[in-house]
Order: sequence, then C-alpha cells, then structure tokens
Amino acid sequence: MNFHEVRFPTNISYGSSGGPERRTDIVTLANGFEERNTPWAHSRRRYDAGLGMNSLDDVDEIIAFFEARRGQIYGFRWKDWADYKSCGQSAEIAVSDQLIAMGDGLQLSFQLIKTYSSGDASYLRPISKPVEGTVAIALDGVALNEGRDWNLDYSSGFLSFTNPPPQGAHITAGFEFDVPVRFDTSRIVSSVASFQAGEIPDVPVVEVRV
Repeated sequence: MNFHEVRFPTNISYGSSGGPERRTDIVTLANGFEERNTPWAHSRRRYDAGLGMNSLDDVDEIIAFFEARRGQIYGFRWKDWADYKSCGQSAEIAVSDQLIAMGDGLQLSFQLIKTYSSGDASYLRPISKPVEGTVAIALDGVALNEGRDWNLDYSSGFLSFTNPPPQGAHITAGFEFDVPVRFDTSRIVSSVASFQAGEIPDVPVVEVRV
C-alpha cells in the first residue's frame, strides 16, 4: 500500500474537526418497523485539517505536506487529539489500559486493539499505527521489556512475543496511536487575501485501511 510513515503536523491537526463515521443501511418495512444493517465492520474517521490553520505559515506547511504526499496517492499518520491513547483523555497511559488477548500457550502474535464500551455493548478497534516510544506491554500485570520479551511492528500494530504467553495469561497494553489517513481532495484552494479575511480553505482527510 502507498503509505508514508510520517505524521501530519500536530500543531495544525490540534485545531481540526472530525471523528468516526458509520455506514448503516436502513429499510422501513410496511408495518413501520425498521431493519438496520451495516456493510462496515469498523468505523471510518474523517477530519478537516483546514480548521487548524492559524497563519499563512500553516498554509505553506500544508501545501508542502500535500505535495510531498502527491495529493491523494500516499497515506500518512494523523493524530486525533480527541482519541489518541489507550486510556481516557484525562488519564495517564498505563500498562493495564487495554486487554489485548488471553494467552493460549501457542500463539506468538497479536493485533493491538482498543475497546470502546457502553452499557453491555462494546466495539474492538484494531490499532495499526501505534506511536513508537509510548507502548508498554504486560502479562498478568507484570511489565515486559521491548526487544527481549516482545517486539512491535509500528507500521501495522502487530505485537510479537519471544515466547508464547501461557494459557490464560492476560496480555495488556498501554500506548498512544495515530490514525492512517489520506487527503480526501485532489486540490488545495487558498488565497492570501481570503485567508487574511478569515476564510479558511477546506482540507479534508479520510481514514484508510492498512
């Protein structure tokens, strides 16, 4: 896949808007009841980077970033300031934040995930772009050492253990992560006069599957 492991400027993404999108097919029956279904197993996130621009220097930076990605050709990392770590916004990352899996004594590799729960329902989101230097892994609450006990592919989010976790062992993790995205436009339209008058160009980005 065409993807650059580079993060969009965080000073600009900080002021952006966006979030998850779900696709739902709704059929209203003759009796008034509805049938609802979705072709998507996972949500897709969309953002508008234009809202984060505060100066003409920001415009220059986005244009340079857009050109270096060849527009929509290459994906890149995006920090979603509303949802970028394994814990809540006001909490500090801890090795016990997310239950990744239970060991079976055989399996060595696991996908990082983040669980979203409300009431009795929950959603498991695959995390494919963890941030290097922020990841902590534990077995049954005991922190392990990266490089000796485990390794992580930071371009896919796949965790690999040196030895398979024992049967029933709780594999937990704490981490920061980015969203893999691409530009959702083939052009960036801006002018100095319009920007100085308070008109911000639209710079949409959309999540991609990796």
